[in-house]
Amino acid sequence: MNLKKQHIILVLIGALILGFGGAYFGVQLAQSDQPQSINDLTANEPGGSNDISTETPKNMTKVVQAYNLIEQNYLKDVKGQQLIEGAIQGMLDTLEDPYSTYMDVETMKNFNETIESSFEGIGAEVSMVDDTVTIIAPIKDSPAEKSGLRPKDQILSVDNKSVKGLDLYEAVEKIRGEKGSEVVLEIKRPGVSEPFDVTITRDDIPIETVYSKMKTIDGNKTGIIEITTFSENTAKDFKEQLAKLEEKGMEGLVIDVRGNPGGLLSAVEEILREFIPKDMPMVQIEDGNGKKTPTYSDLEEKKPYPINVLVNEGSASASEILAIAMKETGYDVVGTKSFGKGTVQKAIPFGDGSTIKLTFFKWLSPEGNWIHEKGIKPTIKVKQPDYFYTNPIQVKEPLTYNHTGEKIKNVQTMLRGLGYNPGRNDGYFNKETEAAVKRFQADNDLKVTGSIDEETAGLIESKIVEKIRSGEDDQQLGKALNSLY
Repeated sequence: MNLKKQHIILVLIGALILGFGGAYFGVQLAQSDQPQSINDLTANEPGGSNDISTETPKNMTKVVQAYNLIEQNYLKDVKGQQLIEGAIQGMLDTLEDPYSTYMDVETMKNFNETIESSFEGIGAEVSMVDDTVTIIAPIKDSPAEKSGLRPKDQILSVDNKSVKGLDLYEAVEKIRGEKGSEVVLEIKRPGVSEPFDVTITRDDIPIETVYSKMKTIDGNKTGIIEITTFSENTAKDFKEQLAKLEEKGMEGLVIDVRGNPGGLLSAVEEILREFIPKDMPMVQIEDGNGKKTPTYSDLEEKKPYPINVLVNEGSASASEILAIAMKETGYDVVGTKSFGKGTVQKAIPFGDGSTIKLTFFKWLSPEGNWIHEKGIKPTIKVKQPDYFYTNPIQVKEPLTYNHTGEKIKNVQTMLRGLGYNPGRNDGYFNKETEAAVKRFQADNDLKVTGSIDEETAGLIESKIVEKIRSGEDDQQLGKALNSLY
């Protein structure tokens, strides 16, 4: 099978973006001149629908017999199309691959309508992990990020209706909605014993994917370029902003792909052409027969300045292609272990309006390593402060002196992060914790009671989110900057 890499504008992340008023493959962000259906993205590709054999396998006789038996004899009326689509889904289910999925005619119709709509929603990329709808990463400055959603959060219900048993597209249909409308997600977070609700107001989703700035570190002009996803214009924007920083005399660079769920293979390749010399591949694509297709740059030598790459558990797929290529070229990767998505999907239309998205390839690092379900370990491991990992506070009855439990421990961590020392951090509501609550209430014009009611809990939570988003205590970025020189 010949591999045309320029045509793999396919699902490196294999997920859905909860924007466009709903769902979108993690392939491209909204642009007015984008293709209007998956059919346009996959037409005449090698390995695509034109290469699929239409010859009926001999062992299909049993399937046909089962079809006829059910259709002709089942107690209730059943539609033949329902059986066919059930069989397709059943075949995909046997693969145990969350990234290989089927979209029926109705789902594809909604998908195409979604693409044509405005870029609205909650702004998070999701996938199916262990049969559970899971956040890969919230988009920068989106309602999902502002509400505190995190990578690996699991969505259990939407507006008090369970999503268990639904496929990814059906679940996304529940979450999608218009700007200004609210949705309540029940979230299960790893390490937290009880699920909690998050209320999100849908809004416009930012379409910018590259942000840059310059800071002075130990007298050195240091550039910071953040990439939030790999979209159609990402490489162009990245190169323009990199050139501007270099023109200003940049002496070191940090590339931040934390929370970046992936996107276009072509985009990350174009960016890597700026950094990976031609004597080693930027990435290798391997098919099912083990044939590897490496991609090289024309770069003669590395940049004359030091570079670090920032990653976390929300860095997936194309972000990991960038991070491991830079790591194996000799640059430091700073942060926490990445997500671990090492496969490439292609979307193949059937011709009747339905589409199957199937894993065709896996991608390998320059040295031939496969990070799938393993992630990339940073060369410099740095976690964020403890309060970065706290959870929304669910308060039915006020939390008061002498109470114990995980909720108290969570609040104590938040208070400490806001500068109010609770005296301890073990989940026991002692007098020092009460005093810390009183100081917080007094400083924020709340009734001073020393107990944590819904109003106090909500304000503590919003202050924490505000502080995290401000970046003032970003220890990962600080380490990435200071370790450059």
